[in-house]
Amino acid sequence: MKADVVVIGMGPGGEEAAGRLAEAGLDVVGVEKQLLGGECPYWGCVPSKAMLRAAGLLAEGRRIPGMAGSAEIRPDYAQVAKRVREVTDDWDDQVAVDRFTGKGGRLVRGEGRIVAPGQVAVGDETFEAEKAIVLATGTVPVIPPITGLGSVPYWTNRQAIEAAELPRSLVVLGGGAIGVELAQVFARFGSEVTVVEALPRILALEEPESSEILAAALVADGIRVVVGTSAKAVATPDGGASIAVTLSDGSELTAQRLLVATGRRADLSRLGLASVGVDESQRFVAVDERMRVCDGVWAIGDLTGKGLFTHMATYQAGIAVRDILGEPTWAGDYRAVPRVTFTDPEIGSVGLTEQEARDQGIAVRVGRADIALETRGWIHKVGNSGLIKLIEDYPAGVLVGATSAGPAGGEVLSLLTLAVHTRTPIEQLRSMIYAYPTFHRAIQAALRDLQAAPAPPSA
Repeated sequence: MKADVVVIGMGPGGEEAAGRLAEAGLDVVGVEKQLLGGECPYWGCVPSKAMLRAAGLLAEGRRIPGMAGSAEIRPDYAQVAKRVREVTDDWDDQVAVDRFTGKGGRLVRGEGRIVAPGQVAVGDETFEAEKAIVLATGTVPVIPPITGLGSVPYWTNRQAIEAAELPRSLVVLGGGAIGVELAQVFARFGSEVTVVEALPRILALEEPESSEILAAALVADGIRVVVGTSAKAVATPDGGASIAVTLSDGSELTAQRLLVATGRRADLSRLGLASVGVDESQRFVAVDERMRVCDGVWAIGDLTGKGLFTHMATYQAGIAVRDILGEPTWAGDYRAVPRVTFTDPEIGSVGLTEQEARDQGIAVRVGRADIALETRGWIHKVGNSGLIKLIEDYPAGVLVGATSAGPAGGEVLSLLTLAVHTRTPIEQLRSMIYAYPTFHRAIQAALRDLQAAPAPPSA
């Protein structure tokens, strides 16, 4: 069977690429073995943010005393489970399928694999892609080699999102974005939650100040945060009513449910990349600035290792689409990749952390502002923890990284993302007018702190 383009994997990036190519008049076959739309709309970004919205409303209600009167808060997780079913269409992708086929695309259910240059097999069918093959199969959860884990009914993010009932207690393995977001949701609805992180701090890829702010917020929500140790073994000592987790430091935790959120990985072995001369043993697929893997093959999204984000997948999809159509396009630019952990407070960041910048040999100068001490933070009062942190390439006089943690931290990040992306001079940022009283005005205070900092010795 012939087609102009075969897209393997119809998650956010694959759906974006396939839809746009179909709209351009190409004959496009989209291959998806599960739900069209992938992880984000069904088990990731969309339902988890609906859950966090509900948990945030509970937190705001509990902040009323001393600020606005009194309130009686009675959590009902059944309403959250109902809302999750609504935003996921009860895990039915018919709307997404109709959207794609309405653009002229053809959907094939199954697992796609390259079997020769320009050829993709799906089950017992083979499709000949005359113009392009696009790989967009995303990642799967990393399941660590923990003794006994294979015989224990653990959760990944999917089971946690699909849960119809609130667990009495929960142990979360992994203090990254997925782990801490879900931990906060369940804790605010009444679960007894413990987060276990093998590294010395949660959100280890973010600034240490962000980890400290969020750890304090989680503890305030009643969450126990255990760092510097990992799960060694798990078991169900009472016939499955609870799960016992033995940690590497010898201590033991017991909970009704166990959530494994220890990262995600790409699985290249199932894509048939060897048939087009690509090493399948690598961790990610190497692409050039136009998302090309080799002649006739493009890869986008998580597979490329440039950032496991929906916005990265759709950004790369746009580059690949223009290249396939022979249109002028820009090169992939990853200097200003924004990322947000949607906890309360939100932890937003862009570009390099302070340590990453120093490791690259950049002469760094740092500026900070405490959100709670700025006018809007002072007005906000309860729930005002946060900071702005700016990382300057001192000789160049531009930002190479920034953090916006606090209420609406992800929204405040937009200005900082623009500054890093466009390499806006520090002096130009200092000369701007910042609306008063806003959370983003704290950027001005951080710039003043940056200006007062001494020049780095290596500058």
